[in-house]
Amino acid sequence: MLPFIRSALCTPLLVATTLSLSLAAQAETRVTYKSATAGTAYYQMGVELSEAIRQGTDDAIILTLEESQGSVQNVMEVMARQGNYVFTTPPALVDQAMAGEGPFAERQNPRFQEIRGLFPIPAITMHFILGEDKGVVGIEELEDKHILIGRGTFGAREAARYLALFGLDESVQVADAALGSGPDALKNGQIDGFVTASSYPTPNIIEVAAGMPIAMVSLTDEQIDMTGAPRQVIPGGTYPGIDEDVQTTSLPVMAYTTSQMDDETAYTLTKTFWERRDAMAEETAWWGGITPDQLANMAGMLHPGALRYYEEAGIDVPESLR
Repeated sequence: MLPFIRSALCTPLLVATTLSLSLAAQAETRVTYKSATAGTAYYQMGVELSEAIRQGTDDAIILTLEESQGSVQNVMEVMARQGNYVFTTPPALVDQAMAGEGPFAERQNPRFQEIRGLFPIPAITMHFILGEDKGVVGIEELEDKHILIGRGTFGAREAARYLALFGLDESVQVADAALGSGPDALKNGQIDGFVTASSYPTPNIIEVAAGMPIAMVSLTDEQIDMTGAPRQVIPGGTYPGIDEDVQTTSLPVMAYTTSQMDDETAYTLTKTFWERRDAMAEETAWWGGITPDQLANMAGMLHPGALRYYEEAGIDVPESLR
């Protein structure tokens, strides 16, 4: 074939291919998702959510995970982020950012007013674990025990608060070690128990319970009221050897974006999340505890795109979120 004929024939094909690739690139929406440090339960949730969104939208929306040092950082980055940014945080931090309080008192920014809600994710749940074959026990069982609570985390702060609240701070010996060493230290007999805040089922507790008997602290209704924290029930059977329900507390966590996200993307993200929730729960149990009722814990307002989905689905939305 003569060169100019080959060129003439190839040019339409090249143009068509380029156009096809260009349209595909335009059709694909990329979203940055920031949650927690790699190796944590919340980072794993990000992996699972990313795959669920990819499958549920036939690759139309791609969530790109970024490692984070925690919820405060996630909220702070609203100041600089452009485009589609989704992050997770307890609603209380959104309230503080909008009010210029707490960790945001010295870094107030009008962009915090642009934060908009999408959907709940599994809550941070308090777990009190003892290396005893006693099943479900009361918090008084911690008395005279050597307990690891970690350092600098929400769980460590809550654990210390609860020990003081229930008059155990003088009798409980708190181990000076990072939380990550808790499971091994318990198995080796170096401590009597540990406290961790994570969504259930927590992999490191399952690992410990598979190799030794454990007990879990269950709070009474009165004790939960004293903490001022939301009630959380860990169903019996969640962990090996713990057959009864465990009453504890939790910290709600939500997925947020900003008003820079267009309505259609926010709508599709929210719709896909709820449509894929059951499939995600079949793979990892912590998604099974998510219900629309948890929207009541959200701070700020919903993104208009997310609100459209909830209205179409007939889900009650508090007036404060509209």
